[in-house]
Amino acid sequence: MPVANVATYVPEEFGPEDADVLRRYVTNVEGPVFALVNLPEVVKGALFARYSRSHKSLRRLFLDEFVGDLDIEGDLSIDATVGLERAERLYDRVFLEYGDDSVAQLGGVHLACEQASNLLTKVLEWGRLMSYLEQSTRYIAYDRRLGGRYRYHRDPEVLASPLGTRYVGDLDRLFDTYAELVPLVQEWCRQRYPKAAGDSDFVHRQSTRAKALDAVRGVLPAASLSNVGIYGTGQGYEALLLRMRAHPLPEARAYAELMLVELRKVIPSFLTRIDRPERGGAWASYLRTTRERTAEVAAELFGGGEAASAEAAPAVTLVDFDPDGEDKVLAAMLYPHLDLSEEDILARVRQLGQAERAALVAAYVGERGNRRHKPGRALERVSYRFDLCADYGAFRDLQRHRMLTIEWQALSPRHGYALPEAVVEAGGEARFAEAMERSAELHDLLADTFAPQAPYAVALAYRVRFSLQLNAREALHMLELRTAPQGHPSYRRLCQQMHHLIAEQAGHRAVAGLMRFVDHGEPGLERLEAERRLECRRRQG
Repeated sequence: MPVANVATYVPEEFGPEDADVLRRYVTNVEGPVFALVNLPEVVKGALFARYSRSHKSLRRLFLDEFVGDLDIEGDLSIDATVGLERAERLYDRVFLEYGDDSVAQLGGVHLACEQASNLLTKVLEWGRLMSYLEQSTRYIAYDRRLGGRYRYHRDPEVLASPLGTRYVGDLDRLFDTYAELVPLVQEWCRQRYPKAAGDSDFVHRQSTRAKALDAVRGVLPAASLSNVGIYGTGQGYEALLLRMRAHPLPEARAYAELMLVELRKVIPSFLTRIDRPERGGAWASYLRTTRERTAEVAAELFGGGEAASAEAAPAVTLVDFDPDGEDKVLAAMLYPHLDLSEEDILARVRQLGQAERAALVAAYVGERGNRRHKPGRALERVSYRFDLCADYGAFRDLQRHRMLTIEWQALSPRHGYALPEAVVEAGGEARFAEAMERSAELHDLLADTFAPQAPYAVALAYRVRFSLQLNAREALHMLELRTAPQGHPSYRRLCQQMHHLIAEQAGHRAVAGLMRFVDHGEPGLERLEAERRLECRRRQG
């Protein structure tokens, strides 16, 4: 198991007074991973919510924007950077003596994971039973430096190799291009979408800036660093750490050790099995062995085959659905209100006329005032499986939906890239294309020697192939949320196509119809209405 190279991360520096305050509430004052303790749950949640839209670290954010509103006089004697021995004794008695895994579902931790690459964030956000907030490329410009250098992961093995200088030089050039394109595209946005009467300068500036950052984010490499806030139970963290310790990416395995150190300061006994050879060691070995053997079989079966061109393939394909799914959903709506078998109910549903079917759906769905009014679990009776090929930036946003099943292939330049219209119209196409070529060449140089690390070089505009399997209830949630006018254009188009395929290819028009908040429009400034609402709320105070 690799030990995390602390030199890979830029340590935070605080003055004596700030450090003294922080020690009461975080388990680590300098490193990239730390847990929040001794704070009200509402403060932890608010910190994470603010975190996703700020360039600041969580500790700096806490000091600058939160600590002034808290009464911390009673916490003078607390030092959270010291392991909690009392908690450990308590958990030992309950967890080890009774041996019930469900106990580990009852203790939760807010963990800050900073300076994580965009490859690592996808590993961190895999688990269904955890909550995540990730720093957004829409609200934070990535030309800001960290410790005097651009914010991307510097893999120790790559840097120590003959390709190290090339790696740093090429990624620096990608960030240079990003820094050049942001003001260019933002100025085009200002001209293309002039300020409307009644809008403040702030609303217009925020809206045009968000559109520019959306358009230019594709230049950033997958090595770009992000901050992730995680809330999970001991059981969730155990599963996450086991996956990370078996992962082929060295960054993931090393980062797991940083996380384990900090989590053991808060929930030590929930994680006792992680590094026991006969427990966590055997589990991690199982995960690693099955992955490697499956990859070997896949290579034997498909090695040498030519990949289909992604340029000609549709972005979204509905590959599997149940032709009788809509009947089954209607039967599931009726089931709790009858004393018949599901088979008998389904037989009766098949005899219903259109008016009767529509009345049943209308009664079950009701008057949805907004997208947060969600119908019940009858919609979980039918599922859809989609195959998608889309830019990595869009994939990142859809991957965080935890109740669906998602699998993705390795990120590479082989499927081509998405070129935003805003970049073309702003006059940045040549620079964008040059960045894509640089990204692809670096990836190919790394691939032979550093296969797991090669995707670090791939720009977010490059496409990745992934599959989504989800039931109609999760589809309702995801498609309504991700087609909202303020959403990123790339994932909005994907979700609009999925909604269309459910209605037309699957023929589930009643299911698609109850997703009434799916938006098929094409807004100019995606964030404009949202910024107007935010300003209105600020004025009302």
